[in-house]
Amino acid sequence: MSERYDMVVVGAGTSGCYAAATVAREGYDVVIVERKTEEEAGHIACGDALKGADAFPEAIPKEKLEPAFTNTGVDHGRFEIPREDTVLEIPVPGELAVIDRWEYGRRIIQGAKDAGAEFHYDTVVQDVTQDDAGRVTGVRAKHEGDVVEYESDLLIDAAGALSLLQDKTDFSDSTFDTNVTYSQFCSAYREIIHVDEPVEWDDALVFKPTDRAAGYLWYFPRTSTEINAGLGFQMNEKPMELVDDLKRDLRTRPEFQGATVEDKLGAALPTRRPYDSAVAPGFIAVGDAAGHVNPTTGGGIAGAAYAGKYAGEQAIEAFETGDTSEHALWEYNRRVMDHFGARYAGLDIYNIFTTAVDVDDLMGMLGALPAEKLSEALYSGSANIGLKLKLQTALDARDHWRLVYDLYKTKKLADRVLDHYDHYPTDPRGLPAWQDVRDDLMDDVYATTGAVPKY
Repeated sequence: MSERYDMVVVGAGTSGCYAAATVAREGYDVVIVERKTEEEAGHIACGDALKGADAFPEAIPKEKLEPAFTNTGVDHGRFEIPREDTVLEIPVPGELAVIDRWEYGRRIIQGAKDAGAEFHYDTVVQDVTQDDAGRVTGVRAKHEGDVVEYESDLLIDAAGALSLLQDKTDFSDSTFDTNVTYSQFCSAYREIIHVDEPVEWDDALVFKPTDRAAGYLWYFPRTSTEINAGLGFQMNEKPMELVDDLKRDLRTRPEFQGATVEDKLGAALPTRRPYDSAVAPGFIAVGDAAGHVNPTTGGGIAGAAYAGKYAGEQAIEAFETGDTSEHALWEYNRRVMDHFGARYAGLDIYNIFTTAVDVDDLMGMLGALPAEKLSEALYSGSANIGLKLKLQTALDARDHWRLVYDLYKTKKLADRVLDHYDHYPTDPRGLPAWQDVRDDLMDDVYATTGAVPKY
């Protein structure tokens, strides 16, 4: 069986729904192909924290999503450092909400439907089709045992981290980023836990290091009695040992005594810089499938929504001109880099820095740094520190002065990386030269931090 659409989207997550809604509301034929059943669609493992809740693309109006916002009173992060007997209270800039992710998932799906997108559930993509010139022309999938061919002018890859579509596509005649390995990704596992008594920290996102440097725990309050409890860890670590860290911590925290588990789920997410290029002829990758996640916090909902918007708007322009070449789609890359891609690339430098540092030393140093500047660096990719604050920080962190100095040198390199992303090329021809300069900067990062090269 063969079906024809202007645009095929694989994956009914945030980026896929926003891309579909943006294009469908302009009257184009759009289908979202989703592997889950209609009942399970939108059920995704997530920390449930939504940064930037005050500014979402208009394709799916914010008021349609707000019923899924279960806690809008969160205004700071709470970093627990047991070995230092310290708790850091770090403000979170901008509007923040903790959400019911499944309800949110249902609402973005309904938003895409309201815009005119069609949904095909329980449909598993198995291959990508391309013409003799290498342009992507659609996908081949299975639904209830039957093979379905989806033909399209443009394919949107919203299939998530380590997308199968990218394994099945020949990118040899494009600049699409194929420098992708599992070690650049993080596994996440979370449980939704109900407690009888309200927690005291329902206005905070709680973070805590695991016993191993490669992981961290989180406790995000959907409400004062419903907590998203989870952990993230690099994919080169053994998952079950780290899940045991979460379970052990849950058993020892008084607020979770007698708690009941309502849901369990796991997933992978990128903890890397955004793809250098996420376009190829007839093909655009969005959201997790293009590395559109803050590599220091794992937050990706707002970035995914805007990636979907930019991909959708680029698709409309391509349809109007009849040109879905890499060159014609390139502006999508530039808009992503301009909005959040450069910032995430800068934050990735700090992520690299932490891989070369002992977890106890890192936690001790963080406990001595000014909270407002940590917040600034955590969300913007850099921070401005005046002379007086530098002197005070040097005094407070005197037991970690060598590590602070290494962090200072790393910050300077992260700033240079951010500056370089301001010069992201305007078309594919300029990408190799731009990458050469960026890779030289990355060599300096590895030399300074002592970290194992990530790319």
